[in-house]
Amino acid sequence: MENVKYTEKLMKNFMHPKNIGQIKDADAIGVVGNPQCGDVMKLYLKIERKKIKGKEKEYIKDIKFQTFGCAAAIGTSSMITQLAKGKTIDEAEKITNKNIACSLGGLPNIKMHCSNLAEEGLKKAIANYKNRKGGK
Repeated sequence: MENVKYTEKLMKNFMHPKNIGQIKDADAIGVVGNPQCGDVMKLYLKIERKKIKGKEKEYIKDIKFQTFGCAAAIGTSSMITQLAKGKTIDEAEKITNKNIACSLGGLPNIKMHCSNLAEEGLKKAIANYKNRKGGK
């Protein structure tokens, strides 16, 4: 087993994750998993319409996660919720795995798949929301 070094920020998000749990009346849910390592991530979104700069937009009012996995999987799950909360749908869709990794002070190469999983989970939840409301 390889010895993996995590940043202090990642460990903080692992030990004290933000936005953990579920949203009972979620507007969208995204579930992703990585069969190679066994990580499973579930993201819940609560969307609200709000006027921003004179235009009505949809934004992420609340986001929560449930993750089964390693420290990096839980840490990246926590970080994606912090990056996406309060953003419009369009802004949230632009969050990348690199944004997540950088926000955590970096990830070991062997754990970059966790940031990919978090990005994919958010994109899947947004796609689920768009499909539910009839747009693609």
